[in-house]
Amino acid sequence: MIDGSRESPSPPPAPSSVEAEAEVELVHDGVTHVVRVDGTVRRPVRPFTATIQDYLAHLHARGFTDAPVPLGTDGQGREVLSFVPGDVPVEPLPADVAGLEVLAALGGLIRRLHDAAESWEPDAGAVFGSIPGVVPDGVVPMFDTPELVSHQDYCPGNVVFRGGLPVALIDFDLARPTTRGADVVNALGWWVPLRDPVDRGEALAGADAAVRVRAFADGYGMDGGLREQVVPLARRRAANLRLTMRAAAEADPVFRRWWDDGLAERLDRAEVWLSGEAARIERALLAPAA
Repeated sequence: MIDGSRESPSPPPAPSSVEAEAEVELVHDGVTHVVRVDGTVRRPVRPFTATIQDYLAHLHARGFTDAPVPLGTDGQGREVLSFVPGDVPVEPLPADVAGLEVLAALGGLIRRLHDAAESWEPDAGAVFGSIPGVVPDGVVPMFDTPELVSHQDYCPGNVVFRGGLPVALIDFDLARPTTRGADVVNALGWWVPLRDPVDRGEALAGADAAVRVRAFADGYGMDGGLREQVVPLARRRAANLRLTMRAAAEADPVFRRWWDDGLAERLDRAEVWLSGEAARIERALLAPAA
């Protein structure tokens, strides 16, 4: 694993006044350029920055402190957030983050996020981020009415670990109105993961997806109604992803590179695999607790 803000795993010694403004590049992946300055992270301001800073402030006010603290902008006009220390895994997920205890802890972390976020009402002029491209024909909405604003991008690089367990979330660029069900399905897609075994890392190639989904659901404390939503929403998401990622590839060179590197085939395999596993996953979700 690598550091939660993609640098060294331990905070550096207190810098001198000369060193205090030294910038350490954390991310420059063709999508976002992020640097660390002492205990802060600096990023370009985007149209949704003010909305997400308001959202993060609300989460902290409601007691969810496992996310960056919004700190406005700096003299260069960049967004400023607190630095969240810890480690983040890189794909394919390594063995040390493949245990069921990780799924349970992640479920609990996202449940706390949802509970804190539920009371936030975005301003009328709120702006939210999204992947590139126009929503194509054939995409079926994941919900009729949103319940809350949540993270919606639980890729491994956005989940911070300490002591071997997920403890915080970073990079809320795709946070937007959603439902609990749609949001947890995003997390399950990354962390079970809901993929054909040939497209998983070695540590999870033989993992039982049904058992892993159940571990997450129990850690979250899902009620029966939410458990019933998971498989239908996961299948809908799998079908939608093939369409939305193709549209993103047509609109953005970074997504085009991923698409050309085999993403289309992986998405096709995931949809077929999930269709075959859906009944097992549903039985595991709905079975009485042991």
